[in-house]
Amino acid sequence: MEPAGAQPPRPRRAAPCTLVVFGATGDMTKRLLLPSLYHLAIDGLLAEEFAIVGVSRASWSDDQFREHIRGSLAKFAGAALKPKIVDWLLQRATYVPGDFDDTATFDRLRGALDKATPTTGGNRLFYLATPPAVFAEVADHLGRAGLAREENGLWSRLIVEKPFGNDLASACELNRRILAVFSEKQVFRIDHFLGKETVQNILALRFANGMFESLWNRDRIDHVQITVAETVALEGRGKFYDATGALRDMVPNHLFQLLSLIAMEPPSCFAADAVRGEKTKVLQAVHRYSAAEALKNSVRGQYAGGTVNGQTVLPYRKEPDVAPDSNTETYVALRLTVDNWRWSGVPFYLRTGKALAARRTEIAIKFKEAPFTMFRDTPVEKLAQNFIVIRIAPDEGIAIWFNAKVPGPQLRLDGVRMDFKYKDYFAVEPSTGYETLIYDCMNGDQTLFQHAEDVEAAWGAVQPLLDGWREARANDLDLYPAGSEGPAAADNLLARDHRSWRPIAPKNQ
Repeated sequence: MEPAGAQPPRPRRAAPCTLVVFGATGDMTKRLLLPSLYHLAIDGLLAEEFAIVGVSRASWSDDQFREHIRGSLAKFAGAALKPKIVDWLLQRATYVPGDFDDTATFDRLRGALDKATPTTGGNRLFYLATPPAVFAEVADHLGRAGLAREENGLWSRLIVEKPFGNDLASACELNRRILAVFSEKQVFRIDHFLGKETVQNILALRFANGMFESLWNRDRIDHVQITVAETVALEGRGKFYDATGALRDMVPNHLFQLLSLIAMEPPSCFAADAVRGEKTKVLQAVHRYSAAEALKNSVRGQYAGGTVNGQTVLPYRKEPDVAPDSNTETYVALRLTVDNWRWSGVPFYLRTGKALAARRTEIAIKFKEAPFTMFRDTPVEKLAQNFIVIRIAPDEGIAIWFNAKVPGPQLRLDGVRMDFKYKDYFAVEPSTGYETLIYDCMNGDQTLFQHAEDVEAAWGAVQPLLDGWREARANDLDLYPAGSEGPAAADNLLARDHRSWRPIAPKNQ
């Protein structure tokens, strides 16, 4: 036990490496990746022997790339930048222009890496911040250029962004092509949700507290709700989104990662293989629907015009780069079950959507109600529901709802809430959610990353939904006003089980 006032040991610095960013001029790099590197540098977690090489089609010089980094940090890395840290990063930045389908680009990249090797030691981390269509092609070129090889104790790793495929067949093919070049231990399939402290805290909540884990089963839990609600609409991403939709964009990655953390069995330890193995088992146990069952247990919605946070939102079909007769869903709700001993008979309700009433990401675990018999002679019409709610965004924390006696001479009960908020207990620094993930990549820790089996198991559960929707009528979408809680059909999905969603925009919570 540490003495009072003792400071916890600081994490060790990441391993020396050169980070190569494909898509270095893009929006994701600007908004998320570069600020994450700055935050890691602020915390002293990047090795002194670190370098960054940007690769993109823009015909920039090294100095232009450095100015791009400076501008991105000024806009997205938080207030009051530290000039010494900014300069430290800029001194380590170089740029390689070129197309991703041109072998000459990778020849120039190899030259830039050879030049950086005396400083960084030769370890290489390749980040694909690119459109998914070029993931496999870039991996192929890295292989042909000899940049995927690991030798003389040095490592080469590949970070792949979502979406990882757009159906089961494409995900399997992408795995096949990437794993023909890189081994599984070299591949880090990144999902920024898993970089959030509150998501990682699910493991601590469950497995570091005996009072919860003993209740975490079909005998005590009535159902689970997982919600990822967004107020934003398309934000200029119409071309991508209209070809993707809410199901492909969010369910096989973000929502299924949350489901697997909630439903997994205790791992033997917190090593990467042990944790990922248990998560994979959960995804493989998600019930595979027939096409007809998929339609019965899912809802597809699309936002119509409305108002969100006082701002007028156009109907989805009038958004730029969206087909005027688009059948793409911007909202999806699912009823799923996990076919194993722990969760038999417990429904998992998942929902996600755009242009909704509030931004809210949470997991709500509803416990079975206590017998009402002993309270039948008291002025209690029904007991308040027992929930554990894990709030992931925006107000990070955990709340527990339970019944308590109202003060007074009569036995009267009312629902109360105990609330833990991260900001009340811990100093929370600005974060994009990528800092931990990038740090783990540099150190070779795959605990928070998806295995190929995870990806294929998730798509295996989603594929029947895609098949069922494809066979359904073109007008099977349920419209909902922008700024609302979503389509009424989503409420009916729970109402037929005599349950209801927690409000996305609650008045008193």
